[in-house]
Order: sequence, then C-alpha cells, then structure tokens
Amino acid sequence: MFGGGGGGLDPRKMEQMMEQMGIDTEEIDATEIVIRTGDEELVFTDAEVTVIQAQGQETYQIVGEPESREADAGSSAGEDAAIEDAEIPADDVEIVAMRTGASEEDAREALEAADGDLANAVEKLESEPK
Repeated sequence: MFGGGGGGLDPRKMEQMMEQMGIDTEEIDATEIVIRTGDEELVFTDAEVTVIQAQGQETYQIVGEPESREADAGSSAGEDAAIEDAEIPADDVEIVAMRTGASEEDAREALEAADGDLANAVEKLESEPK
C-alpha cells in the first residue's frame, strides 16, 4: 500500500515519482476556458488549469465549476451582421483589452471578427502592426 495510513501519498513524494517517470506538470494562469459542444458552452472562470506532459503528449486538467450557456445556434463565418454588441460579454472585451493593451473598441471589433473566440481575438490584435 502506498503512503501507509489511508492518507494517500505525500504530495512531494508524488511529484518526485512523476519526475522520475518523465512526467512534467505546469500550472497555467488562465482567465477563462470555454468548451463548446453542439448544445451548450461550458465556461470556466477562475479555474485551475494544469498541463501534464508525458510521453510526448500534453494533457490539460481543468478544476472548477463551469457556467452553462446555450450554444450559438446556426452561426457561421458569413453571418457577421448577426453578431451584435450585446452578444459579446463586457467581461470578454475587458479581458482581450487587458491582454493586448488595445482599446475596448478594438477589443470588441476583434471579438466580433473572431465570433466571440477570446484566443483568436487576442491573436489577431497581437499580430497586427502597432
């Protein structure tokens, strides 16, 4: 039995064992994680995200409580006119603006162009010449 006493392994011992097996872990300072399914979006804010690297693969572990939102029904890249300012959450605009140093107006435009995808909006703003 491991650890002898029902308390499980000491976290330091576990970390040493994982290191010996070539498993690396890294915490990510994520502000939001979105998982989209056909029916809903699971949005995690203030989640703990750990990247586990083993045998040449990365696994992401998310710990937190998601908020469930209805999936964006029937949206496609050709329907930019259907996206209105009210559909882009103010929190998302603020996150993109803070991450990139862009104005809130530029952040909102980038989010609209990226259909609300935070990562794509940040990437778009960071790749634009200043």
